[in-house]
Amino acid sequence: MKSKKIIIIVSIVIILLVIVGITAFVILTNKKDEENAKQILTEYVGLINDDKYEELYNYLTTEAKGKITEEDFLARNKNIYEGIDAENIKIELQSLEKENNTYKLSYNEKMYTSAGEISFSNVANIEKEGKEFKIDWNSTYIFPQLRDADKVRVSTIKAKRGSILDRNGNALAEDGKIAQVGIVPGKLGENKDSSISQISNLLGVSTDFINEQLSASYVKDDTFVPIKKISDSNTELKEQLLQIPGILINKVDGRVYSLGKEAGHLVGYVQTINAEELEENEGKGYNTNSLIGKSGLEKAYEDTLKGTDGTDIYIEDENGNKIRDLATQEKKDGQDVKLTIDSSLQSKIYEQMKDDKGFFVVMEPTTGELLALVSTPTFDSNDFVIGLTTDQWNALNNDESKPLYNRFLQSYCPGSTFKPVTGAIGITTGKINPDEDLGYTGTSWQKDSSWGDYKVTTLTGYNGPKNLLNAIMHSDNIYFAQSALKIGTSTFTENLDKIGFNEQLEFPLTLTKSTYGEIATEGKLADSGFGQGNIEVNPIHMASIYSSFANDGNMIKPNIEYGKETEILKQNAFTEDAANTIKDALIQVVENEQGTANDMKIEGTTIAGKTGTAELKQSKEDTESGTLGWFDCFTIDRQNGDDMLIISMVENTQNNSDGGSHYLIKKIRTLF
Repeated sequence: MKSKKIIIIVSIVIILLVIVGITAFVILTNKKDEENAKQILTEYVGLINDDKYEELYNYLTTEAKGKITEEDFLARNKNIYEGIDAENIKIELQSLEKENNTYKLSYNEKMYTSAGEISFSNVANIEKEGKEFKIDWNSTYIFPQLRDADKVRVSTIKAKRGSILDRNGNALAEDGKIAQVGIVPGKLGENKDSSISQISNLLGVSTDFINEQLSASYVKDDTFVPIKKISDSNTELKEQLLQIPGILINKVDGRVYSLGKEAGHLVGYVQTINAEELEENEGKGYNTNSLIGKSGLEKAYEDTLKGTDGTDIYIEDENGNKIRDLATQEKKDGQDVKLTIDSSLQSKIYEQMKDDKGFFVVMEPTTGELLALVSTPTFDSNDFVIGLTTDQWNALNNDESKPLYNRFLQSYCPGSTFKPVTGAIGITTGKINPDEDLGYTGTSWQKDSSWGDYKVTTLTGYNGPKNLLNAIMHSDNIYFAQSALKIGTSTFTENLDKIGFNEQLEFPLTLTKSTYGEIATEGKLADSGFGQGNIEVNPIHMASIYSSFANDGNMIKPNIEYGKETEILKQNAFTEDAANTIKDALIQVVENEQGTANDMKIEGTTIAGKTGTAELKQSKEDTESGTLGWFDCFTIDRQNGDDMLIISMVENTQNNSDGGSHYLIKKIRTLF
């Protein structure tokens, strides 16, 4: 009896263990199936985010595949998601119910589109086919209200991009009209090949490209086939084109730059946004057709200028009736940006400099308002909007004169235009007595024999005391080399830092910093005193430095936004005495017959100025590197109140008979 009881108990235990095991197996299997069902839906949405539409069809049940072909499925998903610019699609699983082999997954979904965010709740049916899990797909998986016969439509109302205006309200960049040149194939006539060849030559596009456009599947004899956009103001080209049979020119919306090359580097241009920029600006209202500032002020003021298109995403039934809005975004036009720039002055300077490599910075010395910023050679902003041909793009990139290089944003060796800075530092720190006669003679000098073969040389000797006034007036390298040694490296560099060297100047366009490099030897310090060595100055920063000589030692902050209050960039950059002493000396550079810029003298106008030539050669043996010619000046109390501070430079002046400074002076005189 006892053994029978034991057997019964053991049997019961075994049965219970089996039941527990089976139950555990079923629970684990069901749990795993639930996780697999969730995973399938998550993977499916991930493929949409990655634009891998061709892989989605494999996730469908056999029954779902029987209702739509792979080709139609791919086209429907791709057209809808890409048409609304859907991105960053996210799902949040809510609950799961099982009915036989079907798992019903409730979830919330949201996505960002060209009309803003769309969010909704939905239910996915996940079925187990053998060992695999599949989605019982239909159009409601895209949007719950979308039936298989419905379509998703996008209606767009174009927003206006803000204009860039000069100080007088003249548009430098605005939304306007450009010319779209096209061909009506049926009107090309009998000499079709000859006509296409003429069109190719005039527009700078290949005959292969033209023929490719004409052979597109949609083209019929009376179809307008767009070939190339051109400036609407290019009357001569339009007249030549219209002589060719089959040519038709329409006006289309486009960005128009009134000054073209005259302000190319300053204003910049817009083009269609690329994939990388679209990703960087996610959530800011851009879509794949949006324009975005690519360079210059168009890029710098993008957030202000850009408009937000009005967009309506909705469902339309098979009869073309709108049945439901999915997302709506109101149109919002961009804001205008008004500049301190004077377009007339900008144009005058460009005409003077268009054949040179150089720059002009013109600023009102007491307010900091920038009146002109010119870099030459340059490009026409309109060309980037209408579309550059490959040949045009290659020509710009390969041009040795670097027309795409914005020179007023860079920094350069300033040469003798830096001498007033050394003088101002010396007086401010008490290291220089401007009236002291340093007493040397001749045109070369060295501190002592420890300098070896190295000597500081100056171009011409002069009679009279070797003091600050004469040194600036005659542009004496030796005086400023000795002055730098008196100031000392530590004091010299500390005061350069004080006036903004090695500092990023706040400005809408990114400026290269002014720097002085390493000043490790007396020779390098001496060279730095007269603007050589490793001294490099950004021209807009130099305008601010020179403004201190017109403002009792305060550096004015350069500004390009009209209506902004005047700001001081560096208070007491130099003492009032130092600034006015330098100003008086700079006036004599122009007014005195012995001054190096006496040819800048204009009757009735007081001008303070400084000539400069910067040698770029790395050694005495360097005969390849050229020189930079500088002329920096500012007017004082002009009768009409329109004072100007000008920082100008031209490259490769070594073979110029006028010398760089005097070459620039001739051009600057025309502005008065």
